[in-house]
Amino acid sequence: MTATTSSGNTNATFNVLNSIINGTYKTIMADGKDVANKISIRSALGLNEFFSSRSGKEELVSTMRNEGGFVNIVDTLDEDEKKRNTFRCDMIINQVRHIDADPDRGTPEKAIIHGVIFDFRKAILPVDFTVLNPNAISYFEDQNISNANPFFTQVWGRQVSETVVHETHVTSAFGEDYVQSSQSSRKDFVITGAAADPYEWDSEDTILAKELAEAMTNRETYLATIKQRQDEYQASRNAASAAPSKSSFNF
Repeated sequence: MTATTSSGNTNATFNVLNSIINGTYKTIMADGKDVANKISIRSALGLNEFFSSRSGKEELVSTMRNEGGFVNIVDTLDEDEKKRNTFRCDMIINQVRHIDADPDRGTPEKAIIHGVIFDFRKAILPVDFTVLNPNAISYFEDQNISNANPFFTQVWGRQVSETVVHETHVTSAFGEDYVQSSQSSRKDFVITGAAADPYEWDSEDTILAKELAEAMTNRETYLATIKQRQDEYQASRNAASAAPSKSSFNF
């Protein structure tokens, strides 16, 4: 990130972040929660994508993240955190997967809404959102959504990032019970609402099926490009590690 934009104008986000780094704006770690400055971040949803062979075969890893956007200093934040960590986007949905509740694991009934959203270049980004509200689950399941019958609408909801604590209790024959505690993090995008009037699918006013097909082809080209770059980088690393040393160390 630079102090000016590509057009030569002042980069306000750079100035805010630089002021946080150099101490002009106060932070919780350095100055305490009561006096720390508050910031508002308006970013875009994006994907961090790469290929991994950890599972024994090469697979695409695609993780949702917030990227880009604007950072501003604000005077107050909404006390209700659920109203702060929000998202809103247009989405073409082609799959709704129902998952039953699991009392043993403490997980609720939900539906996974799969489809694509768009970045500022109009490129498609495959994503999975979660629906927990029973009425919302019924709503999406009643739309008869499939690959042959996609559903185009606007959705919004909350970005959930929390730490889940699991405790295991072992009853003791005497004295104190043994309690083992473990923590795991959970990140999710939970849909809490959708437009009452969905967009018309395959329309000049919204998006044509042939335009989506073209976007899918462009995505395959993009994935092939990042795979080639990753393969070339790995090959250069392997070549460097295999190169003989110019020095000799005979211990």
